[in-house]
Amino acid sequence: MGLARVEVRRGGAVESRHIVSVAVADGTGQLRARAGDAELVTFARSAIKPLQALPLVDDGVAERFGFGAAEIALACASHGGESFHVDVALGMLRRIGLDEHALACGSHPPMHDATAQRLREVGRAPTRIHNNCSGKHAGMLALARAHNWPVAGYHEIDHPVQQRMLQEVVRWSGVPPEDIIIAVDGCGVATFALPLSGMARAFGGLAAAARRGEKAPATIVRSMATYPEYVGGTDRLCTELTRASAGRIIAKVGAEGVYCAAVPGAELGIALKVEDGARRAAEPALLAVLHALGVLSDDEFGVLARFAEPVVRNTRGENVGELRAIVELTPHA
Repeated sequence: MGLARVEVRRGGAVESRHIVSVAVADGTGQLRARAGDAELVTFARSAIKPLQALPLVDDGVAERFGFGAAEIALACASHGGESFHVDVALGMLRRIGLDEHALACGSHPPMHDATAQRLREVGRAPTRIHNNCSGKHAGMLALARAHNWPVAGYHEIDHPVQQRMLQEVVRWSGVPPEDIIIAVDGCGVATFALPLSGMARAFGGLAAAARRGEKAPATIVRSMATYPEYVGGTDRLCTELTRASAGRIIAKVGAEGVYCAAVPGAELGIALKVEDGARRAAEPALLAVLHALGVLSDDEFGVLARFAEPVVRNTRGENVGELRAIVELTPHA
């Protein structure tokens, strides 16, 4: 059934191994390749955000409030809290007549280290708008406004906004609602656990629908491809992979070692989970899978080497090891 792991090497010896499960599906929903347990049930976490942004287009929210590609991309993002992220998120809230106090996500330091350092230097505490999910939350608030649903409690699982999110996950993954486990994500909204195969089908279906020109999927994919810096930020794989592939590949990270990607030209969706939840292994694993599938060229892989084979440094800043992914995909019969 194939294998995928990420080895941590020091002095030429393997110090640690991260086991990875992978599912690859096409636009028809057929599972095409796998490694490890493609039916592993796990929470999609933030990797599911492109599906959660679809109602902004399908329900006319973006058109009503004048959200363009940058706003759509930010709604799909786990952003770094850089100034341009914050500006767009605040702009989204202004257009719907709210401010950041309406956001249900908590505050945390910006994921972009230099931005977090600048805030500390000027004595400013991070606020909710710096939360990596503030774009998604602004989109959810806009959805509530557009439908005249209550704004209060929009993050709660039984609120119409979160039920609308569940509809999209069911629709694109093909997993019945009774088989989806619902819990609370790190930012306070609903998060969904489903098999990796279901996540791969969702992203494969999104890729195929975008290629056919279906309005909402095409808008999501085009927005993420046009403004990849809003999906992640400076020196983030979600951003740099899309740039290196000239928009052929869009990817979305999730917490606890989850990564999903859509390849519209090949009509493929990829989902993976590092089973111990290590983010440091998810990036090399994703790039190795894309390379093994032939959708990421040798040159593109080389451009992304700092993510594909990241170095291990000691406290002196010396290079003392590296991470390397080993992926052998098995075609699905």
